Amino acid sequence: MKFKVSNNKNVSTVFLNGEIDMDIADDVREIVFPLIDSGKEVHLNLKDVQYMDSSGISVIIESNQRAREKNTKVELKEVSQPVEKVLAMARKFL
Repeated sequence: MKFKVSNNKNVSTVFLNGEIDMDIADDVREIVFPLIDSGKEVHLNLKDVQYMDSSGISVIIESNQRAREKNTKVELKEVSQPVEKVLAMARKFL
């Protein structure tokens, strides 16, 4: 997985690329959580993510919960079709 962070005022956009799975989930947390903890709104751009498993879903949920605790938010942007399929399946059970 590769990533890039872009900052614009109080919004940080994290561009993720590759796969978000069990092996990478902690790396994503290490990128996203400090941004949330600093009070920034975080946008996760997922257009170049080709695969995401339940670990990736967990990262999104945990990031959202953490953002609420810090009175900010996490938004998903440009979700790729493979990721959208995984999220759609998860929505059925949440």
